[in-house]
Amino acid sequence: MPVVVVESPAKAKTINKYLGSDYTVLASYGHVRDLPPKDGSVDPEHEFDMKWEVASDSKKHVKAIADALAQDNALILATDPDREGEAISWHLQEALTKRRSIKKDTAVSRVTFNAITKDAVTQAMKQPRQVDMPLVEAYLARRALDYLVGFNLSPVLWRKLPGAKSAGRVQSVCLRLIVEREMEIEAFRPREYWSVKVLLATPRGQEFEARLTILAGKKLDKFDIENETQAELAVQAINSRDLDITSVEAKPANRNPSAPFMTSTLQQEASRKFGMGARQTMSVAQRLYEAGHITYMRTDGIDMAPEAVHAARDAIRDRYGADYVPDSPRMYKNKAKNAQEAHECIRPTDMTRDAAALRLTDADQRKLYDLIWKRTLACQMAAARLERTTVDIGSKDGQVELRATGQVLLFDGFLRVYEEGRDDAVVDDDDKRLPQVAVGERTDKRSVTPEQHFTQPPPRYTEATLVKRMEELGIGRPSTYASIVTTIQDRGYVRKDKNRLIPEDKGRLVIAFLQNYFRKYVGYDFTAGLEDELDQVSAGETDYKAVLNRFWRDFSAAIAETSELRITDVLEKINEVLEPHLFPPTEDGSDPRLCPNCGAGRLSMRTARSGGAFIGCSNYPDCRYTRAFGPPGTEEESSIPPEGKLLGEDAGDEIRVFKGRFGPYVQRGAVTEENKKPPRQSVPKEWPPEELELDRALMLLSLPREIGPHPEDGVMVWANIGRYGPYLKHAESTSNRGGTNANLESLDEVFTVGMNRAVQLLAEKVASRGRRGVAKTLRSLGDHPDEGGPIDIMEGKYGPYVKWDKINATLPKDVEPEALTLEQAIELIAAKAATKGKRKKPAAKTKKATAKKSTAKKKAASSESSAE
Repeated sequence: MPVVVVESPAKAKTINKYLGSDYTVLASYGHVRDLPPKDGSVDPEHEFDMKWEVASDSKKHVKAIADALAQDNALILATDPDREGEAISWHLQEALTKRRSIKKDTAVSRVTFNAITKDAVTQAMKQPRQVDMPLVEAYLARRALDYLVGFNLSPVLWRKLPGAKSAGRVQSVCLRLIVEREMEIEAFRPREYWSVKVLLATPRGQEFEARLTILAGKKLDKFDIENETQAELAVQAINSRDLDITSVEAKPANRNPSAPFMTSTLQQEASRKFGMGARQTMSVAQRLYEAGHITYMRTDGIDMAPEAVHAARDAIRDRYGADYVPDSPRMYKNKAKNAQEAHECIRPTDMTRDAAALRLTDADQRKLYDLIWKRTLACQMAAARLERTTVDIGSKDGQVELRATGQVLLFDGFLRVYEEGRDDAVVDDDDKRLPQVAVGERTDKRSVTPEQHFTQPPPRYTEATLVKRMEELGIGRPSTYASIVTTIQDRGYVRKDKNRLIPEDKGRLVIAFLQNYFRKYVGYDFTAGLEDELDQVSAGETDYKAVLNRFWRDFSAAIAETSELRITDVLEKINEVLEPHLFPPTEDGSDPRLCPNCGAGRLSMRTARSGGAFIGCSNYPDCRYTRAFGPPGTEEESSIPPEGKLLGEDAGDEIRVFKGRFGPYVQRGAVTEENKKPPRQSVPKEWPPEELELDRALMLLSLPREIGPHPEDGVMVWANIGRYGPYLKHAESTSNRGGTNANLESLDEVFTVGMNRAVQLLAEKVASRGRRGVAKTLRSLGDHPDEGGPIDIMEGKYGPYVKWDKINATLPKDVEPEALTLEQAIELIAAKAATKGKRKKPAAKTKKATAKKSTAKKKAASSESSAE
């Protein structure tokens, strides 16, 4: 039986159902090999040689495929039909060749299908080919570029910019978009303007609304009425004149449907309509694809196979009638720049089946399939027919003119099924319906209303609008959008608040650094141009090593130029770069960088250990003035001044609470030459520093608290508040790194816990060593339908996993815990159970086999790759 390899077990199960017992279908579980995260994995000195390593969790899957090939000497690589899928097939072929599972007479072929249906899979098997090396080389170029940028640029960030984590070729450009949008918002100054609306009535008493468009014989622009006084004059001009209908114009109009989905537009629409992140959208779409419900979900293409177009038209006719089917099929031009991503659009595999017919149990799958099904049918439906009406109303002297607009929907067409969402709410007066009017009719003024407006700053990006902007700029590709947006959030450079992306301090600093020292490499045009070069590689028009050579020549020089930079120079340069943002000109013309507290120090940006930043005075520690990173006035007001808030005295010492760079703290006494480090203690987050009183401050300053010597060994037991909350310590001193620590449940226990309770908690902590703690349950999926017993998704030390009975199965990286279905969980459990069964074989045979092969291994050591 030929061995067919796909990426996932779910896909393997579906394909196995179609191919039957004549084939052995196995899963590779992803990429199989990767570059080790260490120096030298890509070697620019030797034609960018790349050292690959089989991942530890992939070795068992490669072995399973190798074992199957030992039974049948035919391999069919059926991974996804894009660059990534081609790369996985290449990796598998290379890895299996190195372990000699693929021999000279082994028949190796590559097949692709855009949908996992019986017909698509059967047809693909009839059209085998070899691995497409231009696609593989485009993947190799991208992987090498990402490695060279990340591995060389990240250490520069670590050394020169405290708190920075890493930088990436495309991620940094994406981050720049978000940071620049935030700076636009902060620099924005609203502008006032007014409009005037008039409620009119026809001679028959029918009311409608119009807006002022001409005043004093001049056509009004948006900002022509600047203030309330001018608005009142406009109101008087309208009230003092009779108004007649001067023009009525009705025009027919058609509204056409949007194109079917490709990857980026699916991510955008799922974000608009359901608030789904790009990563979640792709995870849900992956499962729909693997179940055979939709076509492949990573594509730049918007064209549709002819048979699918006819199926859609038939489904529209059956459901909605012939009026909703246009005379000829709608054709959408493919936007793909090359064959790499030029697949079909994302569409249902069966147009007749809506979400209800599929009986999908997972809510996200149901919603996303419904979206795809509706969009696909709508794109082949008749246009909506409208009648748009414009009515002008004016005075006889031509000094005042109003305009009313509206429309009537004559035929809903595709709107019966689907309407595309909008990124931001738009008020559209054209949607109103107007009464019947005729030229020359007098209108009655019911009310004249001036309305004040202010211009609005540009909105922050959502994941949808960010993906749209990246697509417009040509940055990244559909298969990378989800991971890029996720990465910058995981690194702490960006946070999401109410679905909007907001840059954190560390994200701003990284961009300020990169724009000053690596401007070219965060340039939109440069990044888009590099994408075009990689597209040429995938089309077989450019040598990928030539692309790498051109890039590395300039990039390595830029890296070398930063070797002599000092941190102080970098921070001062960032101060200069961000000066218009951090220290904008003051209204009175005074120095915006002069400290407002001491009047002598100079304000500058400082970095914090956490990777954030703040504005501080150069006279520290004499002047403790600080404010939040950003323009003045954007920080939250605090009742704690820079010199600290005096809470009272104790034993002759002033007790003050300060807002420090690493958080609020209380302090006993002042900093002097004799006492440079007075006693301090951080204020826990449960106690608002503004509300802190003397008694609680003294409680904090009394820490660490001695509970007493442990009854078993006489070593002291302490209670204290640490970085991760309240805890016990059993050691000679609190500064001792050894001993035993145990968490306390509440802050109050630090000051109240007794020896008996402390001994119990410490004993429990000692007993727990060497075994795992209690894992947190993320979701309960229900009982196993065949074997019984609960199936839960747990939060593990190394990521989420599925637990049933004594079996723990790790979730694949591209699957979100909240999106996993019971059926998928059962598949993961079954796969894990199968591997566990293999491990239970007697060890003696393994030892004998190892002994026999030891001589051969020594001989092969020089030729076999250690990466395996």
